[in-house]
Amino acid sequence: MPDGVHLRLVQRGDEFTILLDRTELMSTRASASEEALATMTCDRLGNRPAAELLIGGYGLGYTLRAALAVLGPDAHVTMAELVPEIIAWARGPMQRLTAGCLDDPRVLLVNDDVAMLIDSARAGYDAILLDVDNGPEGITRLENDHLYTVRGLKAARLALKPGGILAVWSASTCANFVQRLKEVGFHVTEVVVDECAREGGADHVIWFARNPGEAHS
Repeated sequence: MPDGVHLRLVQRGDEFTILLDRTELMSTRASASEEALATMTCDRLGNRPAAELLIGGYGLGYTLRAALAVLGPDAHVTMAELVPEIIAWARGPMQRLTAGCLDDPRVLLVNDDVAMLIDSARAGYDAILLDVDNGPEGITRLENDHLYTVRGLKAARLALKPGGILAVWSASTCANFVQRLKEVGFHVTEVVVDECAREGGADHVIWFARNPGEAHS
């Protein structure tokens, strides 16, 4: 990572896990909530022509692949991933899992911080999907905290089209974050999603924050 924290990719048979030092960040054993981040966002958007999506954090690619599976051929997805090694793993040892999603003609891969893309956009996206760090109470990189501050959320609202959605994945709930979303002017829905396709996994949280009208400063 840019601040010196080490990420490792571990493989056991067909399973892959990304570790932060010795802490498991994500694994192919549990992907349902990452997929739900995409499918539930697209369902809430409805059938928007030529939808423009921004996804922050490639991870193991489940959110990107789920979005591509439900979006139309005229959609466009900007995929922002700060850590080049994660993309190298996706194209290398995890190539079979990646299934060519990074080469889909609808995808623009940007090896940079998603915050930069958000800060530079004005009413540019129908949806912004954030699976960065562990959510608002992250553990990997202090700079990620900016995304979840009032200032960062105001930038996200400015970057969204009217009626657009900011969807945020988190490993746990955070009442203070919900208050910040509402303070910025979003209409917020909180959904609890099991991390596994079957019951019995840990509960994760997705917030769907809709921009109710024209973007403002």
